[in-house]
Amino acid sequence: MAAPNPFEKQTAIPGVKHIIAVSSGKGGVGKSTVATNLAMALGRKGGKVGLLDADIYGPSIPRMLGSLAQKPQINPDTNQLEPVVRYGIKLMSIGFLVEEGAAVVWRGPMLFKAMDQFLRDVNWGELDYLVVDLPPGTGDIQLTLAQKVPVSGAVMVSTPQNVALVDVKKAVDMFARVNVPLLGMVENMAYMINPANGEKMQLFPKGEIDSYAQSKGINKLGEIPFNPSVGLACEAGIPIVEANSNGAEAQAFMKIADEIRELLPV
Repeated sequence: MAAPNPFEKQTAIPGVKHIIAVSSGKGGVGKSTVATNLAMALGRKGGKVGLLDADIYGPSIPRMLGSLAQKPQINPDTNQLEPVVRYGIKLMSIGFLVEEGAAVVWRGPMLFKAMDQFLRDVNWGELDYLVVDLPPGTGDIQLTLAQKVPVSGAVMVSTPQNVALVDVKKAVDMFARVNVPLLGMVENMAYMINPANGEKMQLFPKGEIDSYAQSKGINKLGEIPFNPSVGLACEAGIPIVEANSNGAEAQAFMKIADEIRELLPV
């Protein structure tokens, strides 16, 4: 007898057209920054957008969007959580439900339950795109998302060096195993623009990211320049797409949003 397929029980979220998983396999490459600004860019392009912070152990979306003081409320009519809304984006994160400095000490079953509640017990309403900011690794949260809902595609985030790419390769392999399409790759902190002459400077040693993407047929969605203002904007709770919409970094995110919209029309 064939083993049961755990992905046969996927159920779409009512009203949500596309679910986009943003992943890296590795921490510290700016995945949450990319997820946040991608959501913002899709919203600026006219989309109805939600952003789910699936990093239960290290949530950062509430701070990055300047919404730490906001709390989701329970709708008495539906018994669902109403997402926090910031810059027109609907947000949900464990960071809204626990103190920022409090550790979430949960085993796998608790993670499954939390993800299921964030997907099913939140009133997401009508959305063109639900962007899911995944934690590092290839574990419980990633598998739960793939098992619970049909994911339209994954966006991989990497910095230029091979030490980041090696974990991206693992995440690419994981999504292939769980039948989640790969929308493409974003190279974050790809270069720095010399303010004196406008030339591109390589901030990190350039690894095999381009040759790997080509060998696997992975679409390069875009390159995000390194600029301290991107990190400062997130610290201030005003993502760079909002803080400096005409800057090179914001424009790079807007172009990536255009790529996503072409791949996942609504």
